[in-house]
Amino acid sequence: MYFSGSLGSTARSLFTPLVALTLTTAIAVAQPAPTDVTRIVSVGGTVTEIIYALGEQDRIAAVDSTSTYPNEATGKPDVGYIRQLSAEGVLSQRPDLIIAEAGAGPADAVAILKASGVPLISVPTPPEAAAIAGKIRAVGTAIGKAAAAEKLALEVDSGLKSLEEKVATITEPKKRVLFALSLSNGRVMAAGSHTAADEIIRLAGGINAATDVTGYKPLSDEAVIAAAPEVVLVMDGGAMHMTAEQAFVLPALQASPAAKTKAFIAMDGLYLLGLGPRTPQAARDLSAKLYPEAFKP
Repeated sequence: MYFSGSLGSTARSLFTPLVALTLTTAIAVAQPAPTDVTRIVSVGGTVTEIIYALGEQDRIAAVDSTSTYPNEATGKPDVGYIRQLSAEGVLSQRPDLIIAEAGAGPADAVAILKASGVPLISVPTPPEAAAIAGKIRAVGTAIGKAAAAEKLALEVDSGLKSLEEKVATITEPKKRVLFALSLSNGRVMAAGSHTAADEIIRLAGGINAATDVTGYKPLSDEAVIAAAPEVVLVMDGGAMHMTAEQAFVLPALQASPAAKTKAFIAMDGLYLLGLGPRTPQAARDLSAKLYPEAFKP
């Protein structure tokens, strides 16, 4: 069975930040910003989403290309891809605050931004659902909206707890899920442990079929066969998007349980892997696709 849930994000804009999530990053200690900050450059789709969720979108002067939700964020001036920022482009927006997800770059551009005198705050992005509340609090503190961020953080934690309780009631065996980021030279680029994909699969009550690797790695045919996925999960849309037809024509996947049932799920990348305010609902949606009987009214 084929499922699709598109919200318009691109795979290219997410790939490198997702790899960055697997790395240990230095976190800048943020001091509360004055509430009269009016020109924020937001770098990172989840940071932008949080600012919108806090109702402070009018203070955003510009965003990066991964900021695709909500849709109106795409109407803001674009300072480029999160890992390929131009310091001059960012500073041309006359920001009085720059908030960036950890892993933004390149390093020389970040060095110029730090030297510019404009406050630059780095927000931690570990691939863990338990860290979402801290991410929200960090952004809230940075823009002087700590109280609103605390409320949102508690709502997200409550949503995660509710999902955990729902998943615990599922009686059928856990599904083995292979997250395929892309195809390269006929090989599947899969998500292993310590990735956002691994975390969302766990939240949804599935088992990551590629936990033998760490991070996002190309798998050999032998590794794909050994993974024996029952479901193939991909990001919907973008140049790197893999279709069901492309997946199941691969010799390594042809004999998989997923191929036999055509179990293929496509979801918007930022929604699925952003680990932000929408994560409880995204994981619930994925769980409902994996275990439709458990979610019937």
